[in-house]
Amino acid sequence: MGGSAGGLLVGTCINERPDLYRAVGAFVPFVDLLNDMLDEKLPIVTGYYSEVGNPKEEKYYKYIKSYSPYDNIKAQEYPHLYVTTGLKDVRVPYWGPLKWVAKLRELKTDNNLIVLDVQMNEGHAGPAGRMAYLAKEKAKFYAFLLHVFGMQDAKL
Repeated sequence: MGGSAGGLLVGTCINERPDLYRAVGAFVPFVDLLNDMLDEKLPIVTGYYSEVGNPKEEKYYKYIKSYSPYDNIKAQEYPHLYVTTGLKDVRVPYWGPLKWVAKLRELKTDNNLIVLDVQMNEGHAGPAGRMAYLAKEKAKFYAFLLHVFGMQDAKL
């Protein structure tokens, strides 16, 4: 599992080696990297130029496109996915994860689940407060994992 830039890593990994994973959590994942990095109006973009390069320069454009999760989805089997996004996220725009999930659903060749949890009133960090975070974020993801691994009726 990974969130934000960790979601970028998760997205790249499942494009490259989906066979290594049965279930993946991608929390507010930065998966439409190329398109987002080309939009300098987004507050996160220019700060990442030092890490990933400015895609307005051809060498960086090609490099970013080579691993950007959205741009590298292909017709293949993917693991079960649990994806979150927040409509009030100012760091990772909600439309990136939405586009990513839509394209995955269109191209994947398996019957694995893709759960999309759109948090209507949350931003980048999800629900505020420890109990809200545990109840709203972690509990849903753990329920997803229990289902995927056939343990929903397990006595814990």
